[in-house]
Amino acid sequence: MIYLDYQATTPLAPEAREAMLPWLAGPESEAFANPHSPHKSGRRAAAAIEIARENVAALFPPGGRVVFTASATEALNLAIIGSAARTFAVSAIEHAAVFETARYQADSFEILPVDGEGLVDPDAPIPPGTDLVAVMQVNNEIGTIQSVSEIAARAHAAGALFLCDAVQAGGKLQPPENADLIALSAHKLHGPKGIGALWIREGIKLNPLIHGGGQEGGLRSGTLSPSLCAGFGVAASLALARQAQDAVHVEALWNAARAALPNFTLNGSAAHRWHGNLNLRSQGLDVSRLMSELRNIAFSAGSACASGSGKPSHVLKAIGLSENQARSSIRLGFGRYTRMSEVVEACALIAAAAADQ
Repeated sequence: MIYLDYQATTPLAPEAREAMLPWLAGPESEAFANPHSPHKSGRRAAAAIEIARENVAALFPPGGRVVFTASATEALNLAIIGSAARTFAVSAIEHAAVFETARYQADSFEILPVDGEGLVDPDAPIPPGTDLVAVMQVNNEIGTIQSVSEIAARAHAAGALFLCDAVQAGGKLQPPENADLIALSAHKLHGPKGIGALWIREGIKLNPLIHGGGQEGGLRSGTLSPSLCAGFGVAASLALARQAQDAVHVEALWNAARAALPNFTLNGSAAHRWHGNLNLRSQGLDVSRLMSELRNIAFSAGSACASGSGKPSHVLKAIGLSENQARSSIRLGFGRYTRMSEVVEACALIAAAAADQ
């Protein structure tokens, strides 16, 4: 299997796996202790979590705190609902975790449009009275990189908080320096599934979604997993250490993939984009047939969270594509552990299968 679906999830880094294993020990070890217990074993587990928290915090700007959650979706829900915001301005290409949560919470819901390249105008007016503006740093479907710092400044000028979904950017790009709330997911940066994080700028007050034991500073009750936290922490440190190296590798893969698929049209900006995301379309392409014929290649027709819905991508429609163009689009995602030979082979197979349709 050639894996080209890095936007859906990334392979677990071997270093992260090794960091997790000691905390999955059986009764012969004390590593199974509850990190919220006051005894020696519990304090040892709690110390491992705090080390992981420091490592994850290094992915964010200074001047805030990290709250561990079960996912980026939970982190975004905590940010949106916990802020008690009622009026929202949200980019047209946000993930459903932002769109649906904001709609659920909203008295007023405004959409910030994107242009044909998938970019929000950083000078777009923020509606008066907006409580919270949400714009993702890197889009999960088309990879476009937004001018989040500029948009955050406009949000603040309008008296609004700024929330950034940085799931696809974490460990790859510098974080938005002036955001108020930033969400990450471990499994999008070679960490384990089942854990995410919300960064909260100092001075920002949130209400908890989950009540009970008062863990995570009272914002997220429930027993934390030392194993998941340790894996997230090591994955975060590794992402920072390898950031430049990974970017060079991804750029080479991007160039090879683009050269191998000359008859496909790029969706979204080529310049303002994370090049580990390649979203392409071909007129009349039957994507379902293509995926059926190429079962040894893992790629996507859009967001993994929306797969099976039968609806054309709201992201592709937002950049002006027709329903047929959206349905004839595929997404290839690659990164740290993708080999050049895999990209070359996969793209040759995709090109051949598309030409035969």
